[in-house]
Amino acid sequence: MLLHEWWGLNDYIRNEASYWSHALGVNVLAVDLYDGKVTDNPDEAGKLMQACDAERASAIILGAAKYAGENADFRTMGWCFGGGWSLQTTLLLKDKVKACVMYYGMPEKDVEKLKTLSSDVLMIHAKKDKWINDEVVATFEKNMKAAGKSLTVSVFDADHAFANPSSPRYNEQAAKDARAVVRA
Repeated sequence: MLLHEWWGLNDYIRNEASYWSHALGVNVLAVDLYDGKVTDNPDEAGKLMQACDAERASAIILGAAKYAGENADFRTMGWCFGGGWSLQTTLLLKDKVKACVMYYGMPEKDVEKLKTLSSDVLMIHAKKDKWINDEVVATFEKNMKAAGKSLTVSVFDADHAFANPSSPRYNEQAAKDARAVVRA
C-alpha cells in the first residue's frame, strides 16, 4: 500500500506503484487521501495536507484494506506526508502489516501507540531535511526503543523529497541507493 506525498496521487506515485508491482510481483494499492485532488503548487499542496481529515483518511485506508480482501497482508510505504501516513497505516491495520517504509515522513510520537506496531519500520532519512531533521529522527529512535520496537534508519546525504524525480531536490544517486535499501 503506497501513500502519496503532499502533492496528491500524482504520476510520480502512480509510477512508483507500477515499479514496485513489477519489481516484487505483488499487487500494489496507491491510496488517494485527497479524493482526486492533485497539485504541483506548494501553497495548494500545503492546504490539501492541512485539510486532510485523519478520520476520513483512516476510513479510506480501511476501505482499501477491505478491498484487498480478508486474507491480504500489507507492506506500507510513503513519501513526505505519505511517509507519516505509512506509519499511521501500519498502526491502523495492526498485524496485517508485515513491513513499513517511511521516506522522510513525520513519525508518530506517542510511545503507547508505537507499542502496538506489528512490524519493523525502515525510515529513509534525508540528512539535509530541515523539517524531518536529525532531532525528529533521534526522538523517533528513542520512542521506538521505549516501545520495544525495531527501527532502522538509513541516512542519505540529500534533502527532503530527494527520491522524487520532479523535485528540484531530486538526487538520482541517493534515490537509487534508497530504493536498494528498501528492496533489501
